[in-house]
Amino acid sequence: MEAKFEAAGDVIVITGGGNGIGRGLAKAAAKAGARVVICDVDRAAMEAAKAEHPNISAVALDVSDRAAVFEVFGKIEKEHGKIDGLVCAAAIQPRTAVTDMPPEEWKRVIGINLDGVVWCYQAAIKGMIARRRGSIVAFTSGLASQGWPEASAYAATKGALISFVKSAAKEVAMHRVRFNLIAPGVIDTPQYRAANAGADHERWRASTGVGTPEDVAAAVLYLASDEAGYVTGQTLHVNGGMAMI
Repeated sequence: MEAKFEAAGDVIVITGGGNGIGRGLAKAAAKAGARVVICDVDRAAMEAAKAEHPNISAVALDVSDRAAVFEVFGKIEKEHGKIDGLVCAAAIQPRTAVTDMPPEEWKRVIGINLDGVVWCYQAAIKGMIARRRGSIVAFTSGLASQGWPEASAYAATKGALISFVKSAAKEVAMHRVRFNLIAPGVIDTPQYRAANAGADHERWRASTGVGTPEDVAAAVLYLASDEAGYVTGQTLHVNGGMAMI
């Protein structure tokens, strides 16, 4: 059985869409007919992503900057008339032991991985409520429950997102707006490669296997689609059978 998603007329915003899972999703959503706007700080990556499909446009955005998020999202709504789907894929994962972590690094991880999701949610949610239609998807991680050496800040943000999404989803469920999480397994992205070089990568590859962004894209499209109309506040695990959260 082949699942096909029809997204003609939909407008989907993807933060962190220049690379990794966000980029794979942008291409899949564009192929399904959606008008996709990727938001990223990597301008070269955004240009490369735009070249993959005519339905993809891009705008530079640091999601930790709340004022910038509201400005960019406002422009997107003005240009396209709406935002039907929001996927918060922007994240960073520096590897530093807690004892050596400078406060600036801690604040930067929190600012992008957690605050960035909150600001994007705030910027998109009122329009979705007014239209009584919308889907937001964010990303957690198995590290939220397992932890990982030198990844404490990243794991902390992913754990916090679970509680945040469950609470926020309940606030807007009556407006037919949905908010869910994806918990990917080990996915081969530039961020993963940077955080799991050498022996770490070989250990993951030999044990659980390493997935691709395309392995995750279909699950995100499902949560963004009307087919998931009764699914909200949930975490969907896409990990090839690996025990995650």
